Amino acid sequence: MSFQISVQPSGRSFTADDNETLLAAGIRQGIGLPYGCKDGACGSCKCKKISGTVVHGPHQDKALSADEEAQGLVLTCCATAQSDVVLESKQVTAEGGLPVKKMPVRVVSLEKKSHDVIVLKLQLPANDVMKFHAGQYIEFLLRDGSRRSYSMANAPHTLEVSPPTVELHIRHMPGGKFTDPVFTTMKEKDILRAEGPYGSFYLREDSNKPMVLLASGTGFAPIKALIEHMQHRGITRPATLYWGGRRPADLYMADWVEARLAEMPNLRYVPVISNAEAEDQWTGRTGFVHQAVLQDFPDFSGHQVYACGAPIVVDSAKRDYVALGHLPEEEFYADSFTSEADKAKA
Repeated sequence: MSFQISVQPSGRSFTADDNETLLAAGIRQGIGLPYGCKDGACGSCKCKKISGTVVHGPHQDKALSADEEAQGLVLTCCATAQSDVVLESKQVTAEGGLPVKKMPVRVVSLEKKSHDVIVLKLQLPANDVMKFHAGQYIEFLLRDGSRRSYSMANAPHTLEVSPPTVELHIRHMPGGKFTDPVFTTMKEKDILRAEGPYGSFYLREDSNKPMVLLASGTGFAPIKALIEHMQHRGITRPATLYWGGRRPADLYMADWVEARLAEMPNLRYVPVISNAEAEDQWTGRTGFVHQAVLQDFPDFSGHQVYACGAPIVVDSAKRDYVALGHLPEEEFYADSFTSEADKAKA
C-alpha cells in the first residue's frame, strides 16, 4: 500500500510504500529531505509530523527521545507511513535531490597521510559522471551486503578533468570490514562498487552569513570540499576553520589548509589539539575543538555553522552553540561520522 507524503512549507510531495522509510522514498523520488547516517543514530533527519501516523524502527534515544516522539517529531530514516502524512521540514530544497547512481569505481591511488589516515582516490565512470554537492558522501557496497559511507573531499568542479576522480579520507578502524582491507590488501586498479551521492550536508549559497567550519579528525574531508567549492565559485563570505585532533599529526593536511589561506583572504584557520605530548612541541590552541569555537564566538547570531566529525563533537557543538551561543538551530548544518559501533547502539 502507498501513502501520500507532503512536506511543508515547500509544498512538495511524494509517495511512500508501507514497507519503506519516508527518507528512502524521498531519496528515490528526488526529494531533498535532510539526513545524515540513515540508521537512526545521528538525528539529522528529525522533523515535525503535522498529521498522519508513522511507525519507527530501531533508533538511538539521543536521535529521537520518547518525549520528542510524543511531541510529534519523527526520524524519517527509520519511520514508515501507516497513513497519508504531512511533515514540516524547512531544509527541503530542490537542489538536494540529485540522482543516486550505482557504479563501479577504480582505485587510482592510496596515500598514507598519517599513521591511521589514508587518502583514497577513485576513478568514476566517465560516460555518466555522478553529480554531487560539495560535502556529500558515497557508500561502498560490500560483498556481504553491508555498506560503508565516506564523504567526498573534493568539490564537484574537479570532476571536469579526465578521468573524473573523487577523493576520500579513510581512518583505520581496526577490525573494520572496509578499513582493514584499505590499509592492508587494497591496491591501485582494484574495482569497488559504490553508490551516491548521499547526504544533505552542503553549502547553503543563498546566504551571505559568516561561517564557522568545525572539523574533528577526518571530518575535515567534507569541509575541504566546501572550501574548494568556495574558492572555485569566488565565494568571499568570512569563514573560520577549526580543525581538532588529539595530536598535531592528526591534522594530516594542515599544509593544504595553509596553502588555501594564502589564496583566500576570507578564510581563517584555528588548529586545536587535545592531547599534545611534550615531543610535539605544540604551542597552539589546546583543549576540545568545539569549546575553542565557543571561546572565540560567544554569540553566533548572524552566523552559520558547518560541523563534521565524531558524534560527540557534533552533538556537543549543536547543544552548546544553540543553548549558549544563541545560534538558530536551523543554521547548524552537520555530518556526524557515525561508526558501525555507533549505529549498533540503535
